[in-house]
Amino acid sequence: MKVGLTYDLRSWYIDRGYTMEDTAEFDKQETVDAIAEALLKMGFETEPVGNCFQLIDALSAGKKWDLVFNIVEGLYGDGRESVVPAILDQYKIPYVFSGPVILGVSLNKYLTRLIVSAAGVPVSPGMLISSMEDIRNCKLEYPLFIKPVSEGTGKGINEKSMLSSPAELKEMAEWILKRFDQPALVEEYLPGREFTVGIIGTGDESVAIGGMEIECKDNLPYSVEFKENYQEFCKYIPMAKEYTEECKSVALQVWKALRSVDAGRVDVKADRNGRICFMEVNPLAGLHPVHSDLPILSRMIGIKYQVLMEMIMKATIKRNHLAV
Repeated sequence: MKVGLTYDLRSWYIDRGYTMEDTAEFDKQETVDAIAEALLKMGFETEPVGNCFQLIDALSAGKKWDLVFNIVEGLYGDGRESVVPAILDQYKIPYVFSGPVILGVSLNKYLTRLIVSAAGVPVSPGMLISSMEDIRNCKLEYPLFIKPVSEGTGKGINEKSMLSSPAELKEMAEWILKRFDQPALVEEYLPGREFTVGIIGTGDESVAIGGMEIECKDNLPYSVEFKENYQEFCKYIPMAKEYTEECKSVALQVWKALRSVDAGRVDVKADRNGRICFMEVNPLAGLHPVHSDLPILSRMIGIKYQVLMEMIMKATIKRNHLAV
């Protein structure tokens, strides 16, 4: 089976003048190499394709693959993660991980909240600020937490993201609206312990394989700076047994409510009463073998990178009804 690899290589964009923050979600060459090596060990033939622009060029030149392993994050708009899956759908080429609708909805944290809340998953009270006038309608209880509605990898999150007053809310909302040109999501701050849970599979066959607790230095937010320098700013700790069942249950409810497929992560956090609440879902989780959260939490429970990749491929092959 021939597997194409689609990805956003960070260096490709840096060379074209984009900033480190612009490209925070993109991958290093070593991630692509690790994925290719794991697939080769499984007996697959691989071909590097690249980003959405390079994919379009390849398809125009008549290239075809039996399956595409897609980790493209995209660059512009709140549908940026949906571009590559949408293109592949038109060519009837199956791919690993969720499709354009799921990726588009999941990137928008406000829409995701609406869906998982309707499915009975606990979420912190929150609201969307699309303009500064919306602040007048804020009836939430301080402290609050604010972030861009459609960013990942901690972009737009910093030491000012936790708000204790209307003045701070106004300052940060105005900054997010201008800096990211998108609405801000404001929620009542969840003061409890934070976890991320790994999921493998699709629908009723989905399994929460385990999770880890995330502790940030000085209890500061899990920002893009902290994520990129986690050895210095964060502690990743095996999930405590007393939280395991509830965290896994919430994560699976989220995964199934959104109809996410193959593999990903769900981030959860305890509220002031200790109840585990949904924070975010990542159906296109990072796969750097050393530094990405899903491989890290997998190692904590004894799942090596190669085995993790085999689990992902087994799930996608079954979902796509492919013969190996």
